[in-house]
Amino acid sequence: MSDQPRQPRSPRKPYRRPQKDPVRMLAFEALRAVDERDAYANLVLPPLLRKAREKGDFDTRDAALATELVYGTLRRQGTYDAIIAACVDRPLREVDPPVLDVLSLGAHQLLGTRIPTHAAVSASVELARVVLGDGRAKFVNAVLRKIAQDDLDAWLEKVAPPYDEDPEDHLAVVHSHPRWVVSALWDSLGGGRAGIEDLLAADNERPEVTLVARPGRATAEELLREDAAVPGRWSPYAVRLAEGGEPGAVEAVRENRAGVQDEGSQLVALALANAPLDGPDEKWLDGCAGPGGKAALLAALAAERGALLLASEKQPHRAGLVAKALDGNPGPYQVIAADGTRPPWRPGSFDRVLMDVPCTGLGALRRRPEARWRRRPDDLDGFAPLQRSLLHTALDSVRVGGVVGYATCSPHLAETRAVVDDVLKQRPEAELVDARPLLAGVPELGEGPDVQLWPHLHGTDAMYLALIRRTG
Repeated sequence: MSDQPRQPRSPRKPYRRPQKDPVRMLAFEALRAVDERDAYANLVLPPLLRKAREKGDFDTRDAALATELVYGTLRRQGTYDAIIAACVDRPLREVDPPVLDVLSLGAHQLLGTRIPTHAAVSASVELARVVLGDGRAKFVNAVLRKIAQDDLDAWLEKVAPPYDEDPEDHLAVVHSHPRWVVSALWDSLGGGRAGIEDLLAADNERPEVTLVARPGRATAEELLREDAAVPGRWSPYAVRLAEGGEPGAVEAVRENRAGVQDEGSQLVALALANAPLDGPDEKWLDGCAGPGGKAALLAALAAERGALLLASEKQPHRAGLVAKALDGNPGPYQVIAADGTRPPWRPGSFDRVLMDVPCTGLGALRRRPEARWRRRPDDLDGFAPLQRSLLHTALDSVRVGGVVGYATCSPHLAETRAVVDDVLKQRPEAELVDARPLLAGVPELGEGPDVQLWPHLHGTDAMYLALIRRTG
């Protein structure tokens, strides 16, 4: 036996239970819903925030931080994936999705916010302890400490291929879009590097909340009396809410006299409503009316002229949303659930027809950033026959001398000009109308006669509009 005295053991630190951070817990819950259930953040987040407020866990600043963490992480997911991949010793597909969500939330706090490095790492590790367990929290801690060694620009230098070697892949990593989406947007936009970089950057900016004053029921002047309200850029009915403005607090919105609607959607409806006609102007159709924003504006405009709007939507639950949006309209209208490819109305029944067709939604990536990761190039093949069929229905539904508006919330050429060109080749009795004069004051509308709006040029979603007159 040794004569050396036995060294006393250092006392073990008592186990500390992880502390739940309500803000980061909510952000994690929202990201899991987006990943597991293919939910959309703009639908998942509001009820989560409302529940947190009711429990007393959240104030306004907490809600703002949770919103930034969710949307910022989703917008930059591709960039953060590339950075995380450089810091782990396995393919990302082998990292459990909940672990990847915690890492992405941590990466966004480190690289996309002003949260101090120590706080970002410690808060993320604490979240990992709560939702993943202590073992995987150690993995999260190790990865985030590697990420924290550089800022975003330095990481992009490491993980993005040089622009000169692969422009599309460079832009995909730097601006967090799938490569095929970068290519498609660039084809539609045209031009050089500056334009596409501006567009992709605009997709990653938080969009303003824009209201529409429904004619005959509210005015822009009334909405401008609200706190944080400023005039719209192009639509006479548009009012923008500065950051922090809450639509639900606006009396006219609560009373359904106004609504939330992107200015690009307002411009589409206004252009159709103001297009010159030959003959009467009594019956209008919105053939793909859900969820009802354009239909509500069209119904209000029609009411001012004594015209009737028929709003048709295939999905019954979406038809219910349309009916709710139109409730209280001062003029005559009707809402029906009907398949636009097999319409119940007679041909030639309408003077004006809007067909805002189902599409990939690539024009609204500012609002639904997760959509960029869900869409695939072969989705275009699924939408193509439906889009062409609905445009044929619109041309069948309008009378001779009447006007059709074909609209999409996608700038992809396969969903815009390709559809219109293909259909018009089969319809010699129809011709394009120059839509540009009907968007008075809006700059950079291209060579026409159709119109493509852009987030970076117009501050709107990337709405497309072609106006077509039936001539015979």
